[in-house]
Amino acid sequence: MTVLRSVVLAGGGTGGHIEPALALAECIRRYHPDARITCLGTPKGLETEIIPARGWDLELVPAYPLPRRPNADLARTPGRIRRSVNAVAEVLEKVDAEVVVGFGGYVALPAYLAARKKKLPAVVHEVNDPAGIANKVGARFTPFVGLGGEHVTLRNGTVVGVPLRRNISTLDRAATRAAAREHFGLDQDKPVLFVTGGSQGARSINLAVTAAAKALGAANIQVLHVIGARNTLDIMPEPTGTKYVTLPFLDRMDLGYAAADLILCRGGALTCAEVAAVGLPAVYVPYPHGNGEQRRNALPVTRAGGGLLVEDSELSASWLEENVIPLLGEPDRIAAMGRAAAGYGRRDGDEALLALVYQAVRENQRAEEQA
Repeated sequence: MTVLRSVVLAGGGTGGHIEPALALAECIRRYHPDARITCLGTPKGLETEIIPARGWDLELVPAYPLPRRPNADLARTPGRIRRSVNAVAEVLEKVDAEVVVGFGGYVALPAYLAARKKKLPAVVHEVNDPAGIANKVGARFTPFVGLGGEHVTLRNGTVVGVPLRRNISTLDRAATRAAAREHFGLDQDKPVLFVTGGSQGARSINLAVTAAAKALGAANIQVLHVIGARNTLDIMPEPTGTKYVTLPFLDRMDLGYAAADLILCRGGALTCAEVAAVGLPAVYVPYPHGNGEQRRNALPVTRAGGGLLVEDSELSASWLEENVIPLLGEPDRIAAMGRAAAGYGRRDGDEALLALVYQAVRENQRAEEQA
C-alpha cells in the first residue's frame, strides 16, 4: 500500500466543497494515522467555522473570485492569483506536501497552480455539472480527476462518487430509526417527513411546508423541520396533535435521515449523494437560481426511481397536499423508492478517491526515480 506522509486538501467556501474534503481526511487518517493533513482555506470562507472545530489543521491563504466578464477586477486578477499561488507554495513547502487534492472553490485554483509550480501531483474532485472554473483549470494540469457521478463531465474524469462522512456512509437507517425518533421526540408509529433547505435554510420550502402543516397533521404525518440558521418561520404551524418539530440547524444529519420516511430538500450535490447513499426517498426542490446544477444533480436519482423532483416555482402547500401526503400513505411505494435510491447511491466515495490519490503519488514517485 502506498504510504502517505503529508497531504494538502483545498476546498472551501461552501459545505459542498468542505465536507467531501473532510470525509477524505477521515479516510486518510484511518489508513495513515501518522499522516500530516493540512486543509487550505480563505479567511472569509465557511471553512474557518467548520474545519478547526472538527480538529483539522487549517492554513488560510488569500484567494479571490475569478471575474466571469471583462471589468476592472479582470485587470487585477493576474497579480491576485500570483499572490495566492505564492502563499499556497509557502504552505506546501512548510508541511513538506507530497500531493494536493482540490475540491473546488476560490482556494482550489491557487492550490493547483502552486502544486504545478512545486512539481507536486494534484488530484481534482468535482461534484457539479457544469464544473467550476477552478476545477476546469485544474483538470488541464493533471490526469487524476475524480467525478461525483455519471452526470458530471470534466476532462480526464473518472467517476469515484462523493466522499461522505463516516456516520452517513455507515448508517443503517432501519436499525437507528427508533433511537433517532426518540432523540427528536417523535412518535414511533407515525410517518415522518424530514424537511431541510440546507444549513442556511430555504424560504420557499419553509413557507410551503408550514402552510401545509395542518393538512400534514390531519393525515398523521409528523414533521422534522430544519428551518436554517438564518431563517425564521413566517407562518407558525398550527397545533394538530401530530408532532411538528422545528430546529434552526442540525449537525447530526444521520439521525435526521434515520428518523425520516421521506425527505423534502434542495438538490445540492452533497445532499443528493448522502440521501441516495442511505436509501432515503426524497422530494427534491432544486435551487432556482444559478446555472441549474441542482436540477442536474437530482435528475439521475429521480430517474432511477429514488425520488420526485418539483421546481421551486411549483412548490406550494397544495402541491404537498396532493403529492406528499398520498405518498406517505403508501408504505410499499416508499420502500420501493428507498431501494431505488440506495441502488443508485454509493457509500465508498472516500475510498475510491483515496485510490486515485494513491495512483497520483505512485506515478509521481516513478517519474522522479526515472528523472
